[in-house]
Amino acid sequence: MAEIALQLDIAAPRDVVLAALNTHDGLAGWWTTEVAREGDVLLFDFPGVPEPFRLRRERADRDRVVWTNVGTFPPHWAGTWISWDLAGQPEAPDRTRLLFRHGGWQPGTEDGVPMVAGTWAELLVRLKDYAQSGKVQPYFVKPAPHDS
Repeated sequence: MAEIALQLDIAAPRDVVLAALNTHDGLAGWWTTEVAREGDVLLFDFPGVPEPFRLRRERADRDRVVWTNVGTFPPHWAGTWISWDLAGQPEAPDRTRLLFRHGGWQPGTEDGVPMVAGTWAELLVRLKDYAQSGKVQPYFVKPAPHDS
């Protein structure tokens, strides 16, 4: 079964990275401006997409955040999971090593994995920049309504 795995070092303490993965403002700071929540289900809406991605937060602690896709959209994400493993660095307590994984792809959906991997790589660069600088720079931004 295919799996996307990416690792990066972030020059920010673990609690800052955790907040970027676990709070509305954090997620809107690097991923999408359209984040909502229904209990433990996070709803991520993207411009031009017919419905939000529905990811249930299974775990969110100091060392690990895990989400599972509980929606039917996008179809190739059905049943997939996303994990974020956070590790401190004893020699540099103000740094975090992040291991990102997106797996559980069902047979027949692997063709979409390279495209998804490329998008995740871009998103993780934004996550890193956001955690290090605090500068809000979401990858997906809902267009402002036009005045008539």
